[in-house]
Amino acid sequence: RRWVKSKTKPNGKKPPAEEKKQYLEAEFTKVRVVDFDLKELVLLPREIDLNEWLASNTTTFFNLINLQYSTISEFCTGDTCQAMTACNTIYYWYDERGKKTKCTAPQYVDFVMSLVQKLVTEEENFPTKYGKEFPTSFDSLVKKICRYLFHVLAHLYWAHFKETVALDLQGHLNTLYAHFIVFVREFNLVDPKETCIMDDLSEILCAPVPPTPAPAAPSSPNSAPSPSSHNHVTER
Repeated sequence: RRWVKSKTKPNGKKPPAEEKKQYLEAEFTKVRVVDFDLKELVLLPREIDLNEWLASNTTTFFNLINLQYSTISEFCTGDTCQAMTACNTIYYWYDERGKKTKCTAPQYVDFVMSLVQKLVTEEENFPTKYGKEFPTSFDSLVKKICRYLFHVLAHLYWAHFKETVALDLQGHLNTLYAHFIVFVREFNLVDPKETCIMDDLSEILCAPVPPTPAPAAPSSPNSAPSPSSHNHVTER
């Protein structure tokens, strides 16, 4: 199980014909751990500063996504995941000097988690002391963090959904993903061009929860469905 070669290698060639996406099957998408309107959960409370709200939520998402990844990390190895893939995309890591690095998925996730841990725990970036101002770069820092966290979520679905189901954690992953997408849409934190590779899943999971026992308030995310015809590999 650990020694299966990855289906997409970081060589710029297109992957084999797209597999059926197990995570889109109704028996899995209907599984959540909450049944309330996530849109209400992400709205900025009137008495809270926007930056405080973004800092709090971003830190929480980092911790939850890190925890979710840890549940399948033993299956995400340099052999099983030779590149950081999601759908038709291969993600490359760019260091602080902008140098592009080809790396395995576990290396990429380690880079992401290490960087985000550093950013959210540095007082000058995410101030926790009363009266301390947020930096002028705070908005761009949050957007950078959310973009990287999206990459990790997308890889979890694309490469490790079977293991997630085997552990019976798909409800947690679905709820975390939907909460994250609704949050980043509410505050325009991730470019739709970045998240469009998972639009098919987003539209299902971010729709109102099916009426059991009571119908949910209707809401439709303002996002065009992603083209399903893409079969080329995108490098990011």
